[in-house]
Amino acid sequence: MNVDILTVGVLDTNCYLIYNDNNKALIVDPGDDENFIVARIKQMNLDIVGILVTHGHEDHTKCVDTFKNMYGVKVYNYENLLEGKKNIDDFEFEVIYTPGHTKDSICFYFEKYDSMFVGDFVFKGTIGRTDLPTADYKDMINSIEKIKKYPDDTIVYPGHGDITTLREEKENNKYFI
Repeated sequence: MNVDILTVGVLDTNCYLIYNDNNKALIVDPGDDENFIVARIKQMNLDIVGILVTHGHEDHTKCVDTFKNMYGVKVYNYENLLEGKKNIDDFEFEVIYTPGHTKDSICFYFEKYDSMFVGDFVFKGTIGRTDLPTADYKDMINSIEKIKKYPDDTIVYPGHGDITTLREEKENNKYFI
């Protein structure tokens, strides 16, 4: 599995293109800059097979409907996914319900590749805001306890900023200690 990170929109949201050796691809959190994302998809000759959405904030969802219609694919989000193992084409992942930043926050864990896409749930060295509508600090702490059980080598792909690992967060993030 390969991951291309595209920084989009005025909030510098991380949009991810996850693709395999057959050029099948998933888009994670297409928040803005539709033309930039489309150009990268064309440049890489990717075949989009689905869209993953970590939570419903507009900086992560602005282009979802456009890409859903453009590529004729399904959107996978809190509203239509239950926790557990899922398959989209050649991609196998686990959906983890992680409320805290929002009530609809979910993470996508690709066990085979020790990779987790977390949206605004966790950032390098901190967590997402819990003072917004549907956010809840107690839920956030419970969700952190849930993901702390995953392997330390798991690469964490946040909705903004730099990637990290669960080990790094367990050692340096005050919310994980």
